[in-house]
Amino acid sequence: MTEFARRSARVIVLDAADRLLLIRSAAEPDHPGSSYAWFTPGGGVEAGEELAAAAARELLEETGLRADPAGLRPVAFAIGQADLGWASGLFRDDFFLHRVDRHRVDPAGMLDYERRHYGGHRWWTQAKLEATTEVIIPAALVTLVADLIAGRLPATPAALPWPP
Repeated sequence: MTEFARRSARVIVLDAADRLLLIRSAAEPDHPGSSYAWFTPGGGVEAGEELAAAAARELLEETGLRADPAGLRPVAFAIGQADLGWASGLFRDDFFLHRVDRHRVDPAGMLDYERRHYGGHRWWTQAKLEATTEVIIPAALVTLVADLIAGRLPATPAALPWPP
């Protein structure tokens, strides 16, 4: 069994208008020259926690959206090396699909460290995702979301390339 320095459970939230919810990371004030990026809601899996339960917990913390872990469908994963200072080595992110009619994001449940890195959120249309020059992580998310919107759900979770 592979030992990961960090496991994350992330949620691809699509609304009834096929818009994708992404959270913007804030630039790091202690790291001049750092910039921001856009991510799906989600984060670290706690010891003994099931992936879908971690995804639902993180979704609630970061967006105020409740999801039944049993209703979250695994659709993708990405594995790669990273060094975030507080963790370094092999990382794995697992992505789950969750559909909503609509949702007003409420980040009030974020933990302190999440709040320090929160730079806002946005609902993205497919056209805006495809046209943006902003950093979306992972970049292959744009193609995966197009497939999900078109109803092309992977039979097993798709492997996405790890961000460079």
